[in-house]
Amino acid sequence: MAKKPGLSGKPEIPPYFNIDPETAAGKLADPIDTARFAKAAAFATRGRDDLARRGYAPDGAKRLRKFSTWEVCRYLIPVNSAHLRRVLRQNPELPQGEGEGGSKWFTLEEILRLRDFFAKEGVKDRDYRAWRPEGLPAKVVAVANFKGGVGKTSTCAHLAMSAALDGYKVLVIDLDSQGSMTSIMGGKVEDEWQTVFPLLARDYALHLTEENRVREAEGLTPFQFDETLTEALEVSPRNLVQKTHWPNIDLIGAQLNLYWAEFQVPVWRMQMRSWPLWNSLLNALEEGGMLDEYDIVLLDTPPALGYLTINALTAADILLVPLGASFLEFDSTGRFFDMIYSTFASIEEGENRLRRAEGLDEVRFEWDAVRAMVTRFDANQQTDLANVIQAYFGDFMTTYRQEMTAMVGQAGEQVSGIYETDYRDFNRETYVRGRETFDRTWAEVKEVILGTWWRDQQMAKAEQEDK
Repeated sequence: MAKKPGLSGKPEIPPYFNIDPETAAGKLADPIDTARFAKAAAFATRGRDDLARRGYAPDGAKRLRKFSTWEVCRYLIPVNSAHLRRVLRQNPELPQGEGEGGSKWFTLEEILRLRDFFAKEGVKDRDYRAWRPEGLPAKVVAVANFKGGVGKTSTCAHLAMSAALDGYKVLVIDLDSQGSMTSIMGGKVEDEWQTVFPLLARDYALHLTEENRVREAEGLTPFQFDETLTEALEVSPRNLVQKTHWPNIDLIGAQLNLYWAEFQVPVWRMQMRSWPLWNSLLNALEEGGMLDEYDIVLLDTPPALGYLTINALTAADILLVPLGASFLEFDSTGRFFDMIYSTFASIEEGENRLRRAEGLDEVRFEWDAVRAMVTRFDANQQTDLANVIQAYFGDFMTTYRQEMTAMVGQAGEQVSGIYETDYRDFNRETYVRGRETFDRTWAEVKEVILGTWWRDQQMAKAEQEDK
């Protein structure tokens, strides 16, 4: 191919030729010392706070918008608008919404009250209220992949919002020290003691306490507790939970210091080899009653298979693995699955060797379901490769591919989710298409959740009948 001629008629040369070293040196600042990174971090913090407030109210608090009659009847409660207006006229004690004429605007709290009313008084075969079997624990869903930029946090946040709009009570746990999920949910986290770190420390401290009882009975010197472990024993998981601007989404947030858990956990493990570090988060959820209080617990993990991600995978009933439709992300996800196998098979082998010697039941890790999902999908350019990925991963894959739309990008710039964005900022078609991206993702994930709950329910009934 001929080179494009310049203004002189001669072919242009690439920009990396004829760079003058002296001129290049003149553009450089002084050498960078460590203190310069602190200055850059401070600027970034100010900029992050400024950008985050784009999705906040003028007083700095994040608030959830109201939803119109059109949205309520199309997306949230399966009734037509004329019937909804008639029911509101006949039942003045119900939330009436704000606004004049046929279009009213409702808060999510009001919509949840309306949903409860229709569940009692409406048509019996309508799905007014999302199903959860009585007496069974919450489903824990981990969103994980050690490849960055695959849409983990965006997917996790929108699943939380989808579930909340469906009427479920959701707990989101941010395990990524970057704290992106915390920002989306409007959380405030001052230090690592407001993250899951004290839960890991507490689990180790409780294990150390049990070991000391044994040592004292044998006349041995007990292990000493440092200040961190002593303080962790006083922490309750409930103390870490903060409310969000969504009435039925709570948050355990993250911030930069959470990353120290990746260094501290192996130190504790070296001091006490019998401590099953991978169970710390699950133990905290069970001990704190979270699995009874919430319907769904969503875990947003860091882009690494470290100790925090291992805890998330152990606690999870369902694993979701976002990936883009590219060779590198397909390859990376395959390696992620291989690392999960290597890690947990190694844990099983080590634990079971000891358990067999002591005549105990063996440990086996198990997940209700695993689903990989294609995110940021461009049907015009990525369909062939997405089909290849689908063929190789088979039943691990969701069928729907999460498309990238203009609305998705704009919501991200405003540090908010699609469901938090007012459809009047777009034309109706753009809003419907953008929302469908995450509605269809939620539909597939919800189907998996309901299916695993139903299976659990049948197993519980069978066990009860056998007694």
